[in-house]
Amino acid sequence: MEENKEIQQEVAEAVEAVEQAAEATEEQAVEEEKETKKPQRKQRRRKIETVEPTESEWKEQVVQIRRVTKVVKGGKKLSFRAIVVVGNKKGQVGMGVAKAAEVIIAIQKAVADARKNLITVPIFNTTIPHMITGRSGAGSVVLKPASKGTGVIAGGAVRAVLELSGVENILSKSLGSKSPLNAANATLNALKSLRTFKDVAAVRGISVKEMLGQK
Repeated sequence: MEENKEIQQEVAEAVEAVEQAAEATEEQAVEEEKETKKPQRKQRRRKIETVEPTESEWKEQVVQIRRVTKVVKGGKKLSFRAIVVVGNKKGQVGMGVAKAAEVIIAIQKAVADARKNLITVPIFNTTIPHMITGRSGAGSVVLKPASKGTGVIAGGAVRAVLELSGVENILSKSLGSKSPLNAANATLNALKSLRTFKDVAAVRGISVKEMLGQK
């Protein structure tokens, strides 16, 4: 009788174990179904686009960087003055002057000032239409047209302004003051005063062909 009771207990324990295992498998199946029903989140891949820097058509050239002082109540205040010429070599050029406590800031301010003061240069066959003289302060600059192959015969600030304006062949002579600021201003004054054949013909009331003697 005792053996029968032990056997019955073992059978009951086995049945309970089987039932527990079945319940566990059912629970796992339910959880798997829930996971399958959940919407899968799509992994967003961020595309890193490499943007190549495009070269700007505007060119900059520093003409002069000079340390200047200003006398104030507490003593002397030191700063830097930068003269920068900006142009696109397509007939537009400008010059800017700025002061700052640091050289880099002075150059940046001068570039911004130069872009505000752009002028248009009438270019005729890679040179200027006619001879002209520009003045600024005690300095003056004489500009003469030249044939192809001559190049830019100039130096210092005058050369910087002429090259960035797009003039390829020209003769120049700087007279009077040797200051780069006066030379650059005189060059810009000369280029600003240039007149095209069309403008002169309109003032005279004739056509360009008649002015040039062509039939």
